[in-house]
Amino acid sequence: MKKASLLVVDDDPLIVESLAYALGEDHDVVHAMDRESAVRELRKGWRPDLALIDLGLPPVAHLPNEGFKLIGDLLAHAPGVRILVLTGQNEESNARRARALGAVELVPKPCDPNYLRTVLARALATPSPDRPDDDGQARRIIGESPPILKLRSQIDLYATSAFPALIEGESGSGKERVAWSLHHLSPRARHPFLALNCAAISPSLVEPTLFGYAKGAFTGAQTARTGYFEDAGDGTLFLDEIGELPVDLQAKLLRVLENGEYQRVGETQTRVSGARIVAATNRDLRAAVREGRFRADLFHRLSVFTLQVPPLRELGEDKLRLLDYYVPLVAIKSGTQPIVLDGGARARWLGYEFPGNVRELRNVLIRLTAKFGGHTVGEAELEAELAPVAPGAASNDDPAAKARAELASGRPFSLDAALKAVEAAYLDAAIEVAQGNMSQAAKLLGVSRSTLYSRLEAAGRAGAKLGSPDPGEGRQP
Repeated sequence: MKKASLLVVDDDPLIVESLAYALGEDHDVVHAMDRESAVRELRKGWRPDLALIDLGLPPVAHLPNEGFKLIGDLLAHAPGVRILVLTGQNEESNARRARALGAVELVPKPCDPNYLRTVLARALATPSPDRPDDDGQARRIIGESPPILKLRSQIDLYATSAFPALIEGESGSGKERVAWSLHHLSPRARHPFLALNCAAISPSLVEPTLFGYAKGAFTGAQTARTGYFEDAGDGTLFLDEIGELPVDLQAKLLRVLENGEYQRVGETQTRVSGARIVAATNRDLRAAVREGRFRADLFHRLSVFTLQVPPLRELGEDKLRLLDYYVPLVAIKSGTQPIVLDGGARARWLGYEFPGNVRELRNVLIRLTAKFGGHTVGEAELEAELAPVAPGAASNDDPAAKARAELASGRPFSLDAALKAVEAAYLDAAIEVAQGNMSQAAKLLGVSRSTLYSRLEAAGRAGAKLGSPDPGEGRQP
């Protein structure tokens, strides 16, 4: 039987070597010491079945930020990967945040190899929340809130057009579903719908993947191949994460958008594509244009029509509609009976912000179904699966509105705990911005170094002194 592929990412070489040795018999293991190395492996076209990652990675290993970013990188390159997070003591909040972003399992350190094999096998057997749905009905846009009604109205209005469309929205909010709806409701529905994630492919392979190539065009091109533009025919070509498209290829894409013309790599013959281009991004392309990382003319071509996919936190009662919609689907895929949320759990579900959007919602349901299939889930069981969000963490939120919502929710509240969470968030942010330089972090916060250290200690940020040494200083013990 083919071994499951496993990516192990940890900055401790002893842990990496031990895990590779212990798991190598049952898995094809590739290991990396930091996020950059892991992404480099993914860009080679390798798609792991499983990933076992530590959150604290260089260059600021005492903070979880690089690990959180790596979860996003993994899901962008390999949407079907099952991500397991290695956690130490006092990291429950970070671990739950990781689950909100897409991790399926938590593994405490140190871990017994036999236990780890069991956890990996269980994760591999878990339905992938990002696996494409089997039927078109399952891809419809669920919801009756004003933002969703507006989105569906835009889809109906733009679907029949041949002009490009740009879909903007946060990670996990359902941009591909919107693209598929644009295709399904158009006269192109009987033609192919092809999707390419521009972040999930090596920059050197983007051009031949999009345009195809002639025999002998480059080393390894033993036969001629068609590209996505050719294979899409008169259908729809969905380019996800369009902001990751290399700058040198943006001009070639612009040419296709202007007149449909392109050439296979290694050919001089001009071909014409009849496909409609729908692009999506979770980045601010306008800022990328201002910074010179994205062509202004390409942006204007792509955004003839622009659709904004709302984050789940803005959809109100739609959170419950999505809950009721996905519960039976997850149960069927899991091969068990559906769960039922009691009144308290449904109220908590409605009040939760879902920072990971619909992807997180499905992940939570998959975990709850695996644990409580056929049973009723209470608020306590649900709470254990939700990511704690520090008050004020979302910079675009109205602090007064957040406070009113928190106090009106009926959940236990502590002002001291809320203020400590805000302080901890600023401490972590300052150290990250300063790349571990504690003197610079103190300046950013407007406090002395000694005050910074005392506040870090009071906030339970053990190990914070192990950041990058300041100029002229030795490393802190």
